[in-house]
Amino acid sequence: MAKDYYTVLGVEKKASKDEIKKAFRKLAHTYHPDKKGGDEVKFKEASEAYSVLSDDKKRAEYDSYGRVFSGAGGGPQGGFDPSQFSGGFDGFNVNVEDIFGDISEMFGGRGARSHRGRDISIDIEISFKESVFGVTRTVLVSKNSECSRCNGNGAEPNTKTKTCPTCNGKGQVVEQRRSPFGVFQSAAVCSTCHGRKTVPEKPCTTCKGHGIEHRQEELSIAIPAGIDNGQMIRMTGAGEAVTGGASGDLYIKIHIQPHKNFRKEGFNLVTELPVKITDTLIGAEYKLETLDGTVTVKVPPLNSTDEILRVKGKGVPIEGVGSKRRGDLLIRIKVEFPKKLSTDAKKLLEKLKEEGV
Repeated sequence: MAKDYYTVLGVEKKASKDEIKKAFRKLAHTYHPDKKGGDEVKFKEASEAYSVLSDDKKRAEYDSYGRVFSGAGGGPQGGFDPSQFSGGFDGFNVNVEDIFGDISEMFGGRGARSHRGRDISIDIEISFKESVFGVTRTVLVSKNSECSRCNGNGAEPNTKTKTCPTCNGKGQVVEQRRSPFGVFQSAAVCSTCHGRKTVPEKPCTTCKGHGIEHRQEELSIAIPAGIDNGQMIRMTGAGEAVTGGASGDLYIKIHIQPHKNFRKEGFNLVTELPVKITDTLIGAEYKLETLDGTVTVKVPPLNSTDEILRVKGKGVPIEGVGSKRRGDLLIRIKVEFPKKLSTDAKKLLEKLKEEGV
């Protein structure tokens, strides 16, 4: 057992839920990082132990196997999840999530939580040739965007903004909460200016001062050469906009129409070339339609029916700044056998047979 949660809380293995709660409450009061002399590491250990031992299912798994399969502290790797403690402690009508606030604020700093807009996703279908050489597509996306009238500042054009009277231009307000463990202080985004630090003297008539409007926005999407079917493209900041925060991201899933003659193998393109059986013996030239246009393929006398011809530099472009390199075109020879032989053809084949061909 990598970690003894009973030892962490200082209780016996047969301890009741009541004893476990009291032990955690005592440790949390002693080691909370916001208290003078607090110990962040020990507080996290105690929180993790309590999240397991206070849950009947997790405690049973832990006692049996020495680990929790459903996620210690609400996640597969352990840790403290305030949502596990809704309902409060005995004798206190307190929600621990209200006491401790967001876990990232508690351990990562005392500033207000950053907020961002929602991520959105769309699907785009392209041709096989476009997937090889790349293409730029223009799409219309309906989403919350920066207001086109005020450019996102919330003020009517040609009017001014002023310092937010609620947060005095700080973009956040400090809140104090009383709990059984003492008074805790946390920062929250200002509800008046939404973190922008200023408010408009005259709100924009389009967005009512929020700086955000729902509209259709035209986006240009550069699809790189060599992209594979099902791949995603991420456009940072092209998702939903939010007042006072960063915009979310746009994810584009690519669907490629299959080609009847070509397929990709890494940076190489693969196709088949039907060749007459006589040409496989004496060689010939064939015209082949490729993604670059028509090329002449010289088919030499072949030693077997499964040979592959290679045309260099006619495959998929290889990524790299300023790179002009490409993969190759691989041509699999497909021998065409005659469906019916004339009398003269049979006689000629008999002569070839006599020659040992």
